[in-house]
Amino acid sequence: MLNEVERTILQARHSSFPKGAELLHDPLLNKGTAFTEEERDALGLRGLLPPRVFTQEEQLVRILENVRRKTSPLEKYIYMTSLQDRNATLFYCALLNNLDEMMPIIYTPTVGEACQQYGHILRRPRGLYISIKDRGNVAKILKNWTYDDVRVIVVTDGERILGLGDLGAYGMGIPVGKLALYTACAGIHPAACLPITIDVGTENEALHKDPLYIGLTQRRVRGSAYDEFLEEFVEAVQTVFPKALLQFEDFGNTTAFQLLSKYRDRICTFDDDIQGTAGVTLAGVFSALQMTGGKLTDQKFVFLGAGEAGIGIADLIVSAMVETGMSLEQARQRCWFVDSKGLVVKSRTDLASHKLPYAHDHQFLPDLLSAVEAFRPNAIIGVSGTPRTFTQQVVEAMAKYNERPLIMALSNPTSKSECSAEEAYRWTQGRAIFASGSPFAPVTYNGQTFVPGQANNSYIFPGVGLGIVACEVTRVTDEMFYAAAKALTSEVSEDDLRQGRIYPSLNRIREVSAVIATAVAEVAYQRGLANYPRPVDLLGYIKAQMYEPVYQSYV
Repeated sequence: MLNEVERTILQARHSSFPKGAELLHDPLLNKGTAFTEEERDALGLRGLLPPRVFTQEEQLVRILENVRRKTSPLEKYIYMTSLQDRNATLFYCALLNNLDEMMPIIYTPTVGEACQQYGHILRRPRGLYISIKDRGNVAKILKNWTYDDVRVIVVTDGERILGLGDLGAYGMGIPVGKLALYTACAGIHPAACLPITIDVGTENEALHKDPLYIGLTQRRVRGSAYDEFLEEFVEAVQTVFPKALLQFEDFGNTTAFQLLSKYRDRICTFDDDIQGTAGVTLAGVFSALQMTGGKLTDQKFVFLGAGEAGIGIADLIVSAMVETGMSLEQARQRCWFVDSKGLVVKSRTDLASHKLPYAHDHQFLPDLLSAVEAFRPNAIIGVSGTPRTFTQQVVEAMAKYNERPLIMALSNPTSKSECSAEEAYRWTQGRAIFASGSPFAPVTYNGQTFVPGQANNSYIFPGVGLGIVACEVTRVTDEMFYAAAKALTSEVSEDDLRQGRIYPSLNRIREVSAVIATAVAEVAYQRGLANYPRPVDLLGYIKAQMYEPVYQSYV
């Protein structure tokens, strides 16, 4: 029978239980050919469906046959999003039971191409679009959403989509994809999820000329007008959806740091590009240290790219070092940055404010190779969005100074990766510990097969969100991401490490997310940041809150 969440959905969308075609057009209630004989009689479905009743498992066979018949990842993406629009339960069942196959289609790397083509592949709009022309009416627009009890909002203004730059309103594919992973990986009910695009224009001239572009064809609004508009949006979210977690996603570097600084102590929010990426990277570092036997405080890191991801990762690594007793300044001295102009040092006069804490006293160096030669780091972390920048010379230098160099090529999508897994293993004679942002296939070198780690934020943000939603957490802290990183590392098995994998299998993601959610909730209860009374069995309670994509009986 219907559970409490399904009943809430019905109350929000229908004055009474829908019947006939109305029921078939509701993606959260529709079961298609799986409606039973009794349901077809009771709900006016006779004649609207083929006569044979299929089980959900039989339907899944059809779905997988169809998606595997598609000849390109983008066509598979279109097929799966169309399924999501007509039968959400079956969509999440297919996704959850085939994560290794489906995640690269639903999210990175395919979502990057989908965003670039978003207006050309649009079938049915998803989420809410709120433009600068809606100033003064944002709360009214939020109230147009179908469901009243939204618990997770992912919002972007499209200025920095993955490593692809300013895609404006085409960036909606990112919130939609992220929320699909919230449901698949952590069991947040799809009715509790809301993707939003803030449209203030775009600097992308090609989109201005694109006849099928879906957003405002104007330059971006900036300055006080932008700040006031975002303030209205945040206040409206607090009014209309007071229990919602607001996740900022793929904003420009400067904007992202400003929004996080402005709102992190006012509302329940985080920025996944800054904090989620940091959490999954720190977890990878912890796992790598299990292979090398090293101590975190002895490690030295060189970052290629000094934007949201890089600074966020460094900040969390520094926090972890400080936890062990290092001073803040000592910890920061273990992190060095190379940006598009060269080494970040104090003598430079062109540094953005977020880079200044990592601008150390040192002679200027022009590029990554010279930085690796000078500092002999234990790890290089690529978050530049610039492909092929971990060159053979760079990787070979890392292998010269480290028995097991940590090579993290984290830029997305695959076309932006700093190097491939095969290159990292070959250039280090199989000694590299490798992780990437987008997936790479296993690599066999000298008779040994290595399974590359994917530093996918989906290991972190769904579990963090689950802990926040389940326990009604009021603020999100860096300590929670530190706890999430440690929890993720605890789920890496000895077998994973033997294969060179520094993250657990994605097939265990729901189990892992529940563990992370519990660790996050523990921090919230310790700091007095949870409104829900602490359950005796916290892990058991959190698991019980997770949505399962199985059909309910309606009669």
